[in-house]
Amino acid sequence: MKMRTEERTVAIDEACHTTIHYLLERKKVKNLNLRIRRDGSVYLSASPRISPEETDRFVMEKADFILSAIKEFEDMKKYQPQPKQYVSGESFTVLGHDLRLKVIRGARNEVKCDGVFITLRVKDPFDTDMKERVFRKWLTSICRETVTKLCEAVYPKFRKYGIDFPEIKFRNMVSRWGSCMPKRKLLTFSYALAMVPVSCIEYVVMHEFTHFLHLNHSPDFYRQLAVFMPDWRERKKLLEKSV
Repeated sequence: MKMRTEERTVAIDEACHTTIHYLLERKKVKNLNLRIRRDGSVYLSASPRISPEETDRFVMEKADFILSAIKEFEDMKKYQPQPKQYVSGESFTVLGHDLRLKVIRGARNEVKCDGVFITLRVKDPFDTDMKERVFRKWLTSICRETVTKLCEAVYPKFRKYGIDFPEIKFRNMVSRWGSCMPKRKLLTFSYALAMVPVSCIEYVVMHEFTHFLHLNHSPDFYRQLAVFMPDWRERKKLLEKSV
């Protein structure tokens, strides 16, 4: 049987003109499966044996939940950070510190930071794309320099175990701060570390180095991590609050 989809609308409160639009997909499923997507759209899958009237009734029964979920997603959009325009006065987090941006015209493109302000000097202060490229190049260098120095500082604790100093790489990572590939003697770190406190970066570095001794997150791994860094739990909590 060919599966099909149809758009349906259910009137929840005619006096207030409240309706729910949903996409009904016919599938070989036993139960009615409801899902509200992040964009606020409502999706319902149902067996071809279930009538449209039954699916409408099901949506009406779940109306409070559906409307609440849609509102929650709409509220989340309101508080999502807006894209940076790289103009004077904007705030950026670097190594856990909130710093203000100053944009000025200059003979060459460069970035300097005094611990309070980030001064972005560019040839064309109105070229947003160029400002972003210059800024991100600087932030990338901050990440590379900070993480590499911390790796060098941590390494002596592991040298006595016969571990060679690993190759250090960086890339954009969606859901991880770092990764360890012991067989390849490779550590990879996320560029997003440039935004978190140095104490949190130290935790990530120590965590990944410890994987050279224990591949998995076993009890032995955490016991060893606690020997190297007794306050790793506090640092981990701070890291989680930083994102």
